[in-house]
Amino acid sequence: MGTGGNRDTNYRVAYNKFWQDVKKRNPEEITAARRITYNKETEEFTVRYFGEEYLLDSHQETIYRKKDGKVPDIMDAIIILNYLAYAQLLPETEPRWVSIKEIPGCMIFYSAFQKTALMPLIQAFGKRPEALVEVAPKFGGAKAQFGDASAVFQAFPEIPLCVVVWAGDEEVPANATILYDSSIGPMLHGESIIGLGMTLANRLCRQVKG
Repeated sequence: MGTGGNRDTNYRVAYNKFWQDVKKRNPEEITAARRITYNKETEEFTVRYFGEEYLLDSHQETIYRKKDGKVPDIMDAIIILNYLAYAQLLPETEPRWVSIKEIPGCMIFYSAFQKTALMPLIQAFGKRPEALVEVAPKFGGAKAQFGDASAVFQAFPEIPLCVVVWAGDEEVPANATILYDSSIGPMLHGESIIGLGMTLANRLCRQVKG
């Protein structure tokens, strides 16, 4: 993942690469495999990401939120582009939650994932898990039945994530995890899968004051 300037450069390289990958594809192939739309006249894809619509302008190579024109941060932009670039028809599978360790190619990122996604969730919600259910609707989250508190979020229409929190006490430390549907493997690059968990955790944690 890198730090500082190297990280920024790596992000920019990935951003540019995924744009080129998207532009090489026939838009109809992408829309056939993903629940998104494409406007031939404006050369724009419309993608729903964590409950909000984003417009991807293939001619200008720009991404912005439909309601207010806000440009997403570089990690979110890369994830959205990756989602389009990897679009392919996949066989139907039974829904099944898995941890990051069970997704092929993601184990290598686990320590970074724990540090940047899981630990912040534990710090934010470990003492009061119900706060997770309170803030979840701001990002389209719906209450689930795992742990002491949990919520399911649609990162994309085909890609759900489930955040689970367990309260701590004097004997057992608080804990948290982020679960993915087992179908996610072919849909995104491993770093984008990790990035999804990180960005969701960051959004949730920012809602908790003090």
